[in-house]
Amino acid sequence: MSESPVDVGLLTPVAVGNDEPVTDAAFLAALVHAEVALVRAYEIVGTAPAGTGDAVQRALIGAAPIDPAALAEASVAGGNPVIPLVSELKDRVPEDVRPWVHRGATSQDILDSALVFVARDASDLVAGTLREVAEALEDFARAHRDDVAAGRTLTQHAVPTTVGLRAANWLRGVRRAEQRLDAATRALPAQLGGAAGTLASFVEIAGRDAASRLTAAYAEVLQLATPEAPWHTTRWPVTELGDALVQAVDAVGVIAADVATLSRTEIGELAEGSGGGSSAMPQKRNPAASVLIRSAALRAPQLGATLHLAAALAVDERPDGAWHAEWPTLRELLRLALGATAHGASLVRGLRVDPEAVARNLTATGGLILAERLSIVLGPIVGPKRVSGIVRAAGKGEDLDALVEEALVEVGTSSVDVGPLLDPANYTGLAGDLVDRITAPRENEDT
Repeated sequence: MSESPVDVGLLTPVAVGNDEPVTDAAFLAALVHAEVALVRAYEIVGTAPAGTGDAVQRALIGAAPIDPAALAEASVAGGNPVIPLVSELKDRVPEDVRPWVHRGATSQDILDSALVFVARDASDLVAGTLREVAEALEDFARAHRDDVAAGRTLTQHAVPTTVGLRAANWLRGVRRAEQRLDAATRALPAQLGGAAGTLASFVEIAGRDAASRLTAAYAEVLQLATPEAPWHTTRWPVTELGDALVQAVDAVGVIAADVATLSRTEIGELAEGSGGGSSAMPQKRNPAASVLIRSAALRAPQLGATLHLAAALAVDERPDGAWHAEWPTLRELLRLALGATAHGASLVRGLRVDPEAVARNLTATGGLILAERLSIVLGPIVGPKRVSGIVRAAGKGEDLDALVEEALVEVGTSSVDVGPLLDPANYTGLAGDLVDRITAPRENEDT
């Protein structure tokens, strides 16, 4: 086995500095914690002697650290790291408590419980970072509530919008992702089913009554949800969490995509607080954070799909390679979510608007961004055909104000004030109200 770690983030810079909660060391610690928790659960239901859990814990804490690389190498023979881990743990605990280590459990009980234990803590961090993104977006949207900008549909100028409303819509996506991730995280259950999900081993060891209470006790020690039944091949806890993580990455991904587009040299409406450099072009200020976030957003959906494929192929009472495929997939998805949301919070906190660029782009079409309004207001007065002619002429470079004035004079009306009619600030609809509504304190938050 190589002495160098396979992945320190050299090719996944979005995760660097944010993936400590999902390292191999973190998973190894969770596996040990899951084994100790089972011993404590036996104590809670009155099967193991009092103090057994403490004795196991003391022995493991006092022992030399387990080598993850050696454990990984030893896991190949059995297909998972729990098998060699149990042997290692039993060698480290006193002989009188040794029989209680891993008693009645199957490898999947421990690995699934450790997996969701790590996932819960990592997902809590992601959700917390999403809340930071949301708070920064609230401030940004309020600050730019009335900054009129060109709205774009299918990449083209459409009608006016505001910088604040664009940010408020980002905010809606972030809030929804945080809510969904929190729900999926709170639902993560412990796993305890024995060899084939019947809990027969636990009944044999502890009796029916204690065995029926053992899973709840185990979940309590791990601070995970108590499952209705073993979920060895019922994999919704993993797929629902995966879906929520993808949505979290999506939420910051769309912000990054908009920022990357709007920071293009020829647009220049937004800029990151600190731009990245170029190895060849010193004049560049690349939107580095947006690029990194987008790298995660482009990968996350495929990882979520892999989790679903694995869940769909979880056959029999214990799955074969489909289960094994979940471990690195979920870990990588957590890793991307941790990195993308952390960069998302930094991005939004430092996001800057260039008012001159916003104003310049708003007038880039010579007022035709108000073509819809002209059709609504002038159509009944000068006729739809004439309005179409005005738009075509303005599109060829003629002065829109003059064209409108001329058409109104021809029909002999002075009821329309051309200046306000052609002011984009007068055609943003309920944009300001929507920003206020979206950014208003929510009922479950302090006001």
